[in-house]
Amino acid sequence: MVGVSGASGTPYAASVLRGLLAAGLPVDLVVSRAARLTLLDETGIAWRDGAGAWPGALADWLGATLAGDRRPDRDQITARIAELARVHGADNLAAGPSSGSYPTRGMIVVPASTASIAGIALGLSKDLLQRAADVTLKEGRRLVVVPREMPFTGATLRHLVDLHAAGAVVAAASPGFYAGAVDAQALVDFVAGRVLDAAGVANTLFRRWTGELGAARADRPGLAQ
Repeated sequence: MVGVSGASGTPYAASVLRGLLAAGLPVDLVVSRAARLTLLDETGIAWRDGAGAWPGALADWLGATLAGDRRPDRDQITARIAELARVHGADNLAAGPSSGSYPTRGMIVVPASTASIAGIALGLSKDLLQRAADVTLKEGRRLVVVPREMPFTGATLRHLVDLHAAGAVVAAASPGFYAGAVDAQALVDFVAGRVLDAAGVANTLFRRWTGELGAARADRPGLAQ
């Protein structure tokens, strides 16, 4: 299960979703109302949950580069969406993921806005995203929350500590630079790869640390050592 809330950071969500689909995993997706505005602002994509609308919108989102160009693997992504993805309306509290009897491996909230963090920590269940996260916790499944905003207020820090205490993994969207990233997409994929690691999903989205200093630099053609 993946929940996308209204914080800036839709590229992180897109990379996580591509990673899940590449792993051959079924994906239940909920995009909050606030996230629709963020998605429109950051990508130009107008999101609608209707069965005739979301497959195309999701393919447009996941199949585009940060610059808005077509990714080379767009056709493969579109095929995986048709096979593996299912979208639920944020207001549909009768959807499968609202019940603990609906089988999921866990849930990733990416990006996680301060409002969604508070709602999950307090158990508000005001929409399907928050309810599905609450269900994930109560059923003892893995919940990974990916806050992107900074700096944090004291209230948000307390909510994150409460989520950690409840069993969630707090995986801040903090890219590492040891993997040799040379562009923004590589930094996005680093965060997405570490988020998938936290969710227990195998991926090859970033170069992993091998214990050898300077190895990432050495692999860059023409880069002076």
